[in-house]
Amino acid sequence: MEWIILMCVFSTCISAVHTQKFLFSPQWGPIGYKEHDERGHGTAMDEIIKANEFQASRMLDGATTLREGDIAVSTGRRSKVCFARSCIWSKSVDGHVYIAYTLSPEYSEMETELIKKGMENIEKGTCVRFVPWTHQRDYLDIQPKSGCWSYLGARGGRQTVSLQSPDCLQVGVISHEFMHALGFVHEQSRFDRDNYVTIMWPNIWRDRVRNFEKFRTDSLDLPYDYGSIMHFGMYAYSQDGEPTIIPKSSKNIKLGQTLTLSHIDKLKINKLYKCG
Repeated sequence: MEWIILMCVFSTCISAVHTQKFLFSPQWGPIGYKEHDERGHGTAMDEIIKANEFQASRMLDGATTLREGDIAVSTGRRSKVCFARSCIWSKSVDGHVYIAYTLSPEYSEMETELIKKGMENIEKGTCVRFVPWTHQRDYLDIQPKSGCWSYLGARGGRQTVSLQSPDCLQVGVISHEFMHALGFVHEQSRFDRDNYVTIMWPNIWRDRVRNFEKFRTDSLDLPYDYGSIMHFGMYAYSQDGEPTIIPKSSKNIKLGQTLTLSHIDKLKINKLYKCG
């Protein structure tokens, strides 16, 4: 009897090891993430997918869910749909857009510096300025919650930006989430995206197909930006390691950014907020 019990325990351990290898191997997991950095395809969104699929529940709380992987959407109350001009932050008389923020005391000094570098990515070449909150009615509350996510545009009052430590504390990821807070959706969500990329639907994990929906966004009369920090990577949400997004003009075009905003990303900010 003891021999049978011992064999069952051994079998269970072996099964657990194989299961762990299946779930965490580069080939299979987590859902939507594959180790493509060695091929030069890594993007900020790849890191967000990795953090959110491992850590973040799709239902953040009783009234908030994630759309497109990292855009928080309220379901428990009437929520404005913010695409570009509909929910922008107010502009000061001096021509700058001051966005007040608070930082969780849970962040270390080094983590705080990384968050500020993500802010500087957006400030350089634009009229947006991030300032510590004092009394402003509208402000960002930056917290190390579960995963990397932000609401879209200015919602009014305090609004959370989640930058989980340490998974989301990468400069490109931070800038990506602040771009959402400014009112920008993912680049491949543009209504005209099918003129520029091909979505490989059979390669997408079936539970994440909705992350590739199109929306009637305001393109601000700017060209499609393959290199936007807001663009999904070529293998985003791949179920089999094959590309989920392929550029129509050339397969050699790199999609997305790892660290910085593209030139067109900055033009978007300047045009949306009428920077001088």
